[in-house]
Amino acid sequence: MAQLKFSAGHVWVRVEGPDAVLGLSDYIQDQMGEITSLELPDIGDLIRATRRMGKVEVEDVFSPIEAPITGEVLEINTEAVANPDLVNSDPYSDGWLLRVRIENPNELEELISEEEYADLTTEV
Repeated sequence: MAQLKFSAGHVWVRVEGPDAVLGLSDYIQDQMGEITSLELPDIGDLIRATRRMGKVEVEDVFSPIEAPITGEVLEINTEAVANPDLVNSDPYSDGWLLRVRIENPNELEELISEEEYADLTTEV
């Protein structure tokens, strides 16, 4: 499995050539509880780093999902939209959210490693 990078907004990034797959971290899905719905951008939309790229609903409360990088949305995990509990049960595999074309590879440098993220989330 490719190395993951993480944003301050608890979104993971897995680089696959010129593209990246994005999803919510196991830590944040666990903190939120049972996810009941996801709102994600459309294919062809441009998401921008540190801007809202969607939202997640837990117990009638919506929380924004912040984009970790800038890129064009190539694919949406429609299975996760239809069954948001996939994000809870398998956040790093079946529960991925988006595939995007990376617009600015330098933004990846702003993300933290799996080890740094693990340290950050265990200190909380």
